[in-house]
Amino acid sequence: MRILLVEDDAVLRSVMLRSLGDAGHRVDVAASVEEAEHLWRVQTFDAVLLDLNLPATASPTSGLASGLTALRHARQRGDRTPVLVLTARDRTEERIAGLDAGADDYLGKPFDLAEVEARLRALVRRAQGTEDISTLGRLRLDRRARRFGIGNVPLDLPAREFEVLWELMSPPGRTISKRELSDKLSSFDDSLGDNALEAFISRLRKKLVGSGAAIRTLRGIGYLLEAEV
Repeated sequence: MRILLVEDDAVLRSVMLRSLGDAGHRVDVAASVEEAEHLWRVQTFDAVLLDLNLPATASPTSGLASGLTALRHARQRGDRTPVLVLTARDRTEERIAGLDAGADDYLGKPFDLAEVEARLRALVRRAQGTEDISTLGRLRLDRRARRFGIGNVPLDLPAREFEVLWELMSPPGRTISKRELSDKLSSFDDSLGDNALEAFISRLRKKLVGSGAAIRTLRGIGYLLEAEV
């Protein structure tokens, strides 16, 4: 997943960034309302982790007062990205305000990082209409275990190939453009170019031979993972 992490506490932000990165996610970070607003407008994310208590570095007349403002603005412009709000555990009014503004779920601080990961998976599954287990031909993806297999044989893939196939399988049968695929697998500090993406697709095609699933290129449109005829 590509995730926007909006958190001003440097220590917590660092811990979460490392944990989410270790789980295989691409994470962009924002420490202020202005940064969150900018990243949320220019980039597409699978989910947003949003702390409501954020500093605003702009003038008081900018209209940017908290993470709640960024959430409201996103929903007003029709952005339906799943949002998990992070709140102080004893601030009931914060949780209510976040949900009323369009948040999909909330988690009180302090929290367990494994629970953050589990809730994010649930929110994205719900938004994408996917289940923990997806199959296409003999190709099988267990999202909870983060594992591909062909029949009963594990399919071991390098990290980037794994990420490409994950996106194509979420869900299978969905056309995804080169731009969207590159954006999901890149961060602002680590861009995935067309040549690299094409190389990953080429290697995946060879590894999927005999799986009953194949990656088809739709010229000028993108890629599609479909059942092999």
